[in-house]
Amino acid sequence: MSDESLDRNIHRGIAELARRLHSAKDRSLDDVLRDVVEGAVANVPGAESASISVTTGRAELKTQIATDELAVRHNQIQVIHGEGPCLAAAWDEPIVRVDDLSTETRWPAYTPDALASIPFRSILSFRLYTAAETLGSLTLYSRAKGNFAEDIEEIGAIFAAHAANAWIASERNIQFNSALASRDIIGQAKGMIMERFSIDAVQAFELLRRLSQDSNVKLVELATQLVETDHPSASE
Repeated sequence: MSDESLDRNIHRGIAELARRLHSAKDRSLDDVLRDVVEGAVANVPGAESASISVTTGRAELKTQIATDELAVRHNQIQVIHGEGPCLAAAWDEPIVRVDDLSTETRWPAYTPDALASIPFRSILSFRLYTAAETLGSLTLYSRAKGNFAEDIEEIGAIFAAHAANAWIASERNIQFNSALASRDIIGQAKGMIMERFSIDAVQAFELLRRLSQDSNVKLVELATQLVETDHPSASE
């Protein structure tokens, strides 16, 4: 296949992935991220496996999604030693390249264990910005040494951007749904107070607010307690 044909296929694959992600409102985050890792393996030349991991600390790493168990095992090795390319991509450099794991010297504890446990020799890891206090990485793997050309970084970065956008969209949706649920439960509690004390909506909310302050309990938690006390079956 010519370079021009390869580029067309890659761009077509990226466009198809973008279309699927854009229409993925009713799908779970893991399903959407699986599209990303599978799309990366299908469209990034040299990629045989891929994973998306998240970290909330420099030595903590959780595999969110992976194309196979070898990628999961690779991340477990990094957790054991608190170092490795995925952690480095999340915290130190936006793109971390390993062209030959057998000659790698940056992570002296991780490298021997990784060499003994997994067949990957080329690794390319991209930072994901998933939230204010959480970082992650999209990582591509190959069994062959030097299997990721320099220009592959641009293609991999596109898939990393898709993954980050999907993650952020999912978090915003969760926050939005949580806000709707909070508003609903506060509305129920307010209605109960209005009926019980024959007061209007403004007075009922002010009473809830004062109770929240006096008891040092969040407004939504207080409203939930009131509703569940009045309707115990609702919490079963």
